[in-house]
Amino acid sequence: MRFQWAALMCVTLAVGGCATAPLERAGSLRSYDRMSDANGLVTRSQIRVNKKDVLAAKTIRIASTVFPARAEIALNEKERRLVANAISRELCLRLSERFRIVSADDDADLTVQATVTHAAPTSPTASGASKALSIAKTVALPAVPVPVPRLPVGLGSLSVEAEARDFAGFQKAAMVWARGANSITNSPRVANEGDAYDLAADFGADFAKLVATGDSPFGGIPALPPIESIPVRLGGAPKYVACEAFGRFPGLTGMAGQSLGLPPAWTDSGAKDSPAPAPAPEANSGQTLTQ
Repeated sequence: MRFQWAALMCVTLAVGGCATAPLERAGSLRSYDRMSDANGLVTRSQIRVNKKDVLAAKTIRIASTVFPARAEIALNEKERRLVANAISRELCLRLSERFRIVSADDDADLTVQATVTHAAPTSPTASGASKALSIAKTVALPAVPVPVPRLPVGLGSLSVEAEARDFAGFQKAAMVWARGANSITNSPRVANEGDAYDLAADFGADFAKLVATGDSPFGGIPALPPIESIPVRLGGAPKYVACEAFGRFPGLTGMAGQSLGLPPAWTDSGAKDSPAPAPAPEANSGQTLTQ
């Protein structure tokens, strides 16, 4: 029995299951000039940043994340709403560490806008099978502290592009980002939007770091989350009232739901008023606003 479980895990690891996500330019950014490749271990991206200007900024406004009006993305409206809001909420939390977050009606040094350009759905059937294998291992070999890797099939992915603009509309930071779920670090959820929802937090963390530091978010030793962010992740009030527009993190209930493979919608209430995400504007007509 032990040998069979070990063999299963070795085969899964050897396959190295990882979904691929297209690194596409969807046209929502004011400019794509002078963007350079900046890839992580499991992430592909292109970035551009004016370090001097982003470090000089003090206040920031976060627009709701949108989906392109004509994008062929296999998620329904409710699933898109959850994924889009997860990005905005993560951005608000992460950027709160350095900036003062202001509401949509207030002036700000920078305004952040993210657009989801691609989201491949997760296979609920494959996710359910992965979770069943994990539970079976726990029952059969409770004393073996080795997790069962997720089956390398039916994995979802997410692609996003975003920029930070100053009060005059000039682009100060931009990122085109793509990442697929993998068998090792992404827990299976029995929902179409399961992987895209989880990857939304990864994008939010990467783009927030680019804007907050003016440096690539890839490479180096990952920083531990600040202590003051822990109560927020557990469902507490955010540091700035403006972040309440994106609702609160599902906290311990959400963590339990993730460990059980439950759909995000079962534990995440979404945005405060749960509005449908507005479609992104049409691709830019060649106008370039950079400085």
